Amino acid sequence: MALELVLAELRSPPAPGEARQQRLYRVLKQAMLEGRLHAGLRLPASRQLAIDCGMSRNGVLYAYQQLLAEGFLAADRGGTRVAALPQRSEQPAGVARAGILSRRAGTLIATQRGETALPFAPGVPDLNAFPWPVWARMLQDAWREVGARHLAYAAAGGEPALRIAVAAFLAARRGVACTPEQVFIVPGGNVALDACARLLADPGDVVWLEDPGYPAARNAMLAAGLRAVPVAVDDEGMVADDALWRTQSPRLIFLTPSHQYPGGSVLSLERRLALLNRLEAGGNWLIEDDYDSEFNHARPGARPLPAIQGLRPEAPVIYLGTFSKLLYPGLRIAYLVVPRWAVSSFGQALSELYRGGQAVEQRALARMLDSGRITRHLRTMAPIYRERQQILRSALQESFGEVRIAGGQAGLHLTLHLPDAPPDTDIVAAAARLGVSARALSRYFAGRGGDNGLVLGYGMADAVMIPELVRRLALATEQAAMA
Repeated sequence: MALELVLAELRSPPAPGEARQQRLYRVLKQAMLEGRLHAGLRLPASRQLAIDCGMSRNGVLYAYQQLLAEGFLAADRGGTRVAALPQRSEQPAGVARAGILSRRAGTLIATQRGETALPFAPGVPDLNAFPWPVWARMLQDAWREVGARHLAYAAAGGEPALRIAVAAFLAARRGVACTPEQVFIVPGGNVALDACARLLADPGDVVWLEDPGYPAARNAMLAAGLRAVPVAVDDEGMVADDALWRTQSPRLIFLTPSHQYPGGSVLSLERRLALLNRLEAGGNWLIEDDYDSEFNHARPGARPLPAIQGLRPEAPVIYLGTFSKLLYPGLRIAYLVVPRWAVSSFGQALSELYRGGQAVEQRALARMLDSGRITRHLRTMAPIYRERQQILRSALQESFGEVRIAGGQAGLHLTLHLPDAPPDTDIVAAAARLGVSARALSRYFAGRGGDNGLVLGYGMADAVMIPELVRRLALATEQAAMA
């Protein structure tokens, strides 16, 4: 009976573009995988099956031979029969398999971010303002330079031209003291974080993380098996007191000192020096993620505080940065600056952990840096972003009243504290339905019970639209309260 049903299926017209012999192979194979054709069942002779299905005998022979080669059929003097296959477990169709992913994956899913293409998504610059024609020309020039070697894995540490350009750019813009050999190019900020976690610490080691802090950093450290210790932040950055040093001495310390994410504070010089003094005792590493250092709104035209790395270049500090805010996030090019005394060992380990690529994009980026176009783009966008922040701040005060708005000295986001509002996750969900993307502040805390509020990026928010978008946020807050 089962064979008759399969033959009836074979007599129906094939799907558009599918050859009859391919359809025969597919239908027989699926029937055997599903157990509808049981082991030992003899199939019709190739000539008879060709007549029954209205196809050529050669087509039947093709399907039989392919199934014989794959082990689904067996042949003997009596003809062709279904081979014995391992039986499927009796798992009801459609039943979710509990625990199919790891607990680590569950943690990552719990911290997933919202849509990044909508207004107020933090961490996204104005992609419409980027000089795309210039970038396209740089890419074309880079393609004309490359040969077969550049299409293999990229040079260890990155393209030499880009390492030279990044070292010069960081010295001029951020006060980073380094040679090109100290610069290592990696495919994106997440890879840079993962490399730090795996090459600077061992599973079970303690890592201090700002709380609230950057979720991607926390995920990278936890994925590497490190023991994350949340450390509070205030208006001067991370609060690392003597008691914490005694009881939870860290192997790694992760900081966003230029513009704490998401709180917006800038780590004071006093605390920078205090951390460096602690590091001199040995056994610790500081990961300085220079997040949002490009745009200084507190003192227009003035440079932000120099990088911690530049205060003591020989200290155990890994300086980390990307070009996501100056160019575009999808470029996925980041850099690490390591102390001179660690260049050899770090470079060897890094080359074994990852294989480099993007040789063409790296060469194009080096051209952009050398030409000064990136610096000019930065100067063009700084007043635009500053104006957007001012409009956003005014609109929030108008729609939400006397609320605390944190941040604003640098970067491309503000943090709106809403202690008396509905859960921020509910507000975010309601806002998404109204076409506005925001992030829930509570999601940035290591544990439950964090502050309630919204993290609002203004990089992609047009100044004219900001008041209306804020009104939608206020409406979303009202809807969440009534839900």
